[in-house]
Amino acid sequence: MSTPTTRDRAAWSGADPDELVVPGAGAPSLTHLLPAAAAALGVDLDGGADAQDLLGLPAARRVCVVLVDGLGHLNLAERGGHAPFLRSLLASSQPLLSTFPSTTATAVAAFGTGRGPGATGMLGYTVRVPTTGRLGNLVSWTDMPRPEEWQPHPTVFERLVADGVRVTSVGPARFDGSGLTGAALRGAAYAPAEALGDRVDAVVRALREPGLTYLYWHDVDKTGHHHGWGSWQWGEALSELDSELGRLARSLPRDTLLVVTADHGMVDVDPARRRDVGTDPVLGAQVATTGGEPRALHLHVEPGADPEVVASRWRAELGDDAVVRTRDEAVDAGWFGPVEPRVLPVVGDVVVAMTGAATVVDSRTQTSASIALRGVHGSLTAREMLVPLLVLA
Repeated sequence: MSTPTTRDRAAWSGADPDELVVPGAGAPSLTHLLPAAAAALGVDLDGGADAQDLLGLPAARRVCVVLVDGLGHLNLAERGGHAPFLRSLLASSQPLLSTFPSTTATAVAAFGTGRGPGATGMLGYTVRVPTTGRLGNLVSWTDMPRPEEWQPHPTVFERLVADGVRVTSVGPARFDGSGLTGAALRGAAYAPAEALGDRVDAVVRALREPGLTYLYWHDVDKTGHHHGWGSWQWGEALSELDSELGRLARSLPRDTLLVVTADHGMVDVDPARRRDVGTDPVLGAQVATTGGEPRALHLHVEPGADPEVVASRWRAELGDDAVVRTRDEAVDAGWFGPVEPRVLPVVGDVVVAMTGAATVVDSRTQTSASIALRGVHGSLTAREMLVPLLVLA
């Protein structure tokens, strides 16, 4: 099994989709994007000017950042025939690195705060809450503490507003005041809109005034989960997105910087390479709780169990289908960036990153519908980790 690596940003565009990568110090990533956008508006937030240089963003009076859930750089490159507008920007772009796990709650928190998951505590779809021992869900925010308690760092939106910058977030009404929004994206004025066309219209209205406007769109990810990113349905979802973003670009006021990115990519998995902790006596032995998701697992072992023994058992059982590390090994390898002491217990005693098209599920805590998803994400493969950075000035 290959060891996850980092390399020069320019080399990522031609990466093997199955190559394993981790965010490295100084590598352009989602944590740089909003600080760079702030610097483009003239506000330097703790190294934002360096991030602006790193990403090559020009100065502007208005910035629009679009985050498309599930639109990986390599997914877009391979299905670009459905997206002529985005494809026209892709040719001159270089990708960013997402987070580990490469999943929405983790990546959006890194995007929103400019800090890695080791600082935010947003370590997967689900996490074990140290104070209760229960499995909390970071997307629905069930069985979780208050968002500001779990993720106490100020967001970039909060810091921009404190500096007098007008910030507007455009998304579905149900996200206004949600736990995930409170943890990762608090501080902006919220403009609810449901259909993509309505969200584009709301962005154009917000950009009549200088400042930063953020637009979120989810349907590409939703379609990929149910049908796979290689499906015709995913191609249609991409086409709809491309058409509306092209209209957005044509409608922008002068002196507006448009940036399109994503939280993670996606892989289509093989049901024949799926294992279940809930029914497998080898993988389930001495594992009390599995957090994370089927491509990136946090194993919390039973009291008295040795994580080294559990990790060795999983390595032997999964072979080339996974990279298995103890907590200390994963932290030392930089999988989560610098890890704060309050976050360390949230990391699994054993951390598992799946490879190829393999998954490990846990039927004790996951629904049959979630187990059966065709397209998933969360691991360290280039297809999951690389996200686009598409810029139009």
